[in-house]
Amino acid sequence: MHKIPVTVITGFLGSGKTTLIRHLLQNNQGRRIAVLVNEFGEIGIDGELLRDCQVCDDDDDDDKNVTSNIVELTNGCLCCTVQEEFLPTMQELLKRREQIDCILIETSGLALPKPLIQAFRWPEIRTGATVDGVVAVVDCEAIASGSFVGDIDALMAQRQADSSLDHETPIEELFEDQLGCADMVLLTKVDRVDAETQQKVQTWLQQELRPSVKIVPSKSGEINPDVLLGFNAAVEDDLESRPSHHDTEEEHEHDDDINSTFFIADREFEPEALVKKLQSLMQQEEIYRIKGFVAVPKKPMRMVLQGVGSRIEHFYDRPWQPSEIRQTKLVFIGRELDSAKIQSFL
Repeated sequence: MHKIPVTVITGFLGSGKTTLIRHLLQNNQGRRIAVLVNEFGEIGIDGELLRDCQVCDDDDDDDKNVTSNIVELTNGCLCCTVQEEFLPTMQELLKRREQIDCILIETSGLALPKPLIQAFRWPEIRTGATVDGVVAVVDCEAIASGSFVGDIDALMAQRQADSSLDHETPIEELFEDQLGCADMVLLTKVDRVDAETQQKVQTWLQQELRPSVKIVPSKSGEINPDVLLGFNAAVEDDLESRPSHHDTEEEHEHDDDINSTFFIADREFEPEALVKKLQSLMQQEEIYRIKGFVAVPKKPMRMVLQGVGSRIEHFYDRPWQPSEIRQTKLVFIGRELDSAKIQSFL
């Protein structure tokens, strides 16, 4: 029986992975896609966003109907819990391999890609699935603004001056490991910077990548699925050519200071007031990412809120269902976050 091709979507927090997968599901071109979502945090925000994209509603032809299997892994970083949840999930999907054309795995923004890919060497998976390719999603605007890697010109000058420099933070190591494992880099939010800045970001990124890896600009995750699927890379057999900071370690350790917490309230918020409050909170705390749903007064639609760095975006995705409680649910990911303090602040 054929092996199911698996595309791993990796990338830092807020880079646009979920938006990309939503677009792929809505423009699947007849492919039957299964999706595995790894959440960092106790509330499954990304999985719910994917479920609500309604990819099957307008398809009346049973032969073309898409089977979308979305599995949330909410118990932490995938590369640490892969033996606990990933294996049985994959085994269940492999039982239905004749009904699935490809699998997308959205890793947590805090997950290392290589330990996940190494799992495809396990005998229980190897005969039924192969990692077709790894796509690293990178936020062009965030890099250009210095909210993640700092000033690009200064960083490039520093590395050129001292090639042995080794003063990286764990987050920077993670970003480099994601790039080192990639078959392609999808550069998102390019419409928010000018052409010169975009070129500067691409030039810097290219120096961090293997020579064969291409950088593809994208707006709002909109890209032809044929560009991202069908690499035929068999990545699990090619890991030696994909460098990692953790290759010499028997078992990697995450930065234990990074944690997640959540805020749930049976109340509504005015968008502008909430955004200002969250921006104030982000100045006081080292928050890497905010994501969730907001109940807005006198609005029948649910508002999706996503924040990275100092930037907070929001949009309305669908009406509140009659069976739903109009709650505001937000997940915060950052360093040494105090749940009680965030709860009190909001």
